[in-house]
Order: sequence, then structure tokens, then C-alpha cells
Amino acid sequence: MMTNNNTLNARPKLQLFSRSLLAAAGIWLAATSAQAADYVIDTKGAHASVNFAIQHLGYSWLTGRFNEFSGEFSYDAANPEASKIKVEINVASVDSNHAERDKHIRSKDFLNTDKHPTATFVSTGVKNASAEKFDLDGNLTFNGVTKPITIAVSKVGEGKDPWGGYRAGFSGEITLKPSEFGLTYNLGPASETVKLWLNVEGIKQ
Repeated sequence: MMTNNNTLNARPKLQLFSRSLLAAAGIWLAATSAQAADYVIDTKGAHASVNFAIQHLGYSWLTGRFNEFSGEFSYDAANPEASKIKVEINVASVDSNHAERDKHIRSKDFLNTDKHPTATFVSTGVKNASAEKFDLDGNLTFNGVTKPITIAVSKVGEGKDPWGGYRAGFSGEITLKPSEFGLTYNLGPASETVKLWLNVEGIKQ
């Protein structure tokens, strides 16, 4: 069988080109991964909060918060579309500044915390991103029910802190219907929706 000399000469060049292409791809992937920074939400320093507000009978606003939660997120200002976040909330830590009412809120009538002690939000994507705002899509699991939601997020700021670290902060807001998550206790038409605010300050890892 005859072998063309040009084919033999081309093989080393093709192998060299393939190695160079793979090396360049590896460098590009490493550089891309390095741009996105990972942050842990600073709940230990109480620089984050999960707050809620719901109307009471249409006559006033009942406000409160969840005192215990944790989470982490990934963010790159040059590529906000790649942002990710995961938050886990201890639902039993609900605090409306009234002990007896909080006991009722934890009961089967409302949050049913004995059966479903935690709620989670895991992002699935980002859209309508700009330098200061974006819409964060994700799945919220609450009361044992998982639903897709979209949180309107605003960037508060980022930069170095006085202790040699680096921080980034965001604020998110959404209005939900508790009935869509199986919470059907009737407080009247004015109480069919609840507003949630998620304020996070993350410490760069």
C-alpha cells in the first residue's frame, strides 16, 4: 500500500494544531471560571435579612422576618447573566414580634413547620440583566410545594471591606400568593398575597 508523503508530513502538524487548540481552550475556560466570584451570605454578621409583609383583614400591614437562613451566590459584574444563588430558610424562625401569633403562624393553619421546617430557593437563570438590575428566575420550595418564581433584583453595591475582604450586596423583591403553596387559611381578600424582601450581603470566598 502506497502512502502519500504529503499525508505523512501533515500528521505532525495536525497533532500540533490539535494540542494548541486544546491548550487554548483550557486557558480560556480557566480564565472564564476565574471571573465569577463565589460569596457566602453574611448572616453571621446580620448583614442580610428575609422580610415579609401581609395585610391583616385589609386594615393594617403585618410585617415580620425569618431570623435563621443561610446561602451562597456567584456573581461577576462583567457577566451578570451567569449569576447563581441558593438560599435555605428555617421557616420555624418566623418572627412577627408577637410570641402567641408566631406560635399560630408555625401551626398547621399556616406554615406547618413541624412537617415542612425549611424553605429553599435555587436560581435557574438570569434575564433582563444590566449593571444595576436583573430578574432572577428560580424554584421556590415552600410548605412542600415547589414553584418557579422570578425575583426582581437590584444591586446595592460591591467593594472592599475594612477587614481586608471583598463584599457584594443585593436586594430582591417579589409578591406571592400563599394559596399557590398550599397555605389556604382565609384572612380575607386583602390577605391573598404576601410581599417578600430578600436582602443579601455576601463575603467573597
